[in-house]
Amino acid sequence: MTKTILKEKYSKEIVPSLMKKFDIKNVMQVPKVQKIVINVCVGKAASENNIKLLDIAAEELGLISGQKPAITRSKKAISNFKLRADQPLGAKVTLRGDRMFQFMERLFMVAFPRIRDFRGVPTRSFDGRGNYTLGLKEQIIFPEINFESVQSLHGMDITFATSAQNDEQAKELLKLLGMPFRN
Repeated sequence: MTKTILKEKYSKEIVPSLMKKFDIKNVMQVPKVQKIVINVCVGKAASENNIKLLDIAAEELGLISGQKPAITRSKKAISNFKLRADQPLGAKVTLRGDRMFQFMERLFMVAFPRIRDFRGVPTRSFDGRGNYTLGLKEQIIFPEINFESVQSLHGMDITFATSAQNDEQAKELLKLLGMPFRN
């Protein structure tokens, strides 16, 4: 795989900037994005007993991420939701390394500008340990998805797991990488 623009920018510009801002002495202590987890849940597949919706969602997630997703199953039965134990519900993908940086480039530079009335992502979605979770309402903002082949719209959760010690460091890292936060 080739080195991405974002990966080069991180090593040449972002690392020195973070070291200066947070007074970090060692390069190994600089916060970095460790992994990105993309999760899709298709509740309609469980309630309507239509497993084909889940297969389509997993296939679309594979196109978006560039690797095969793992099918997630319910842990226990909940009768109010008509859910049985060990029933397939969704799909997830964990991206690391070059694929992670390629996905970030496509998300920041291609997908976000395609969202209608986009004003930036919220800043309150940090978990207190330097991880950021973002929810998308539609999968069609990614250019890999063909509009004509979409049978149903579904959202996805994207979690950025960083090595930052706190939310302030994680926010600065993601901002320098190109995450468009709201003002």
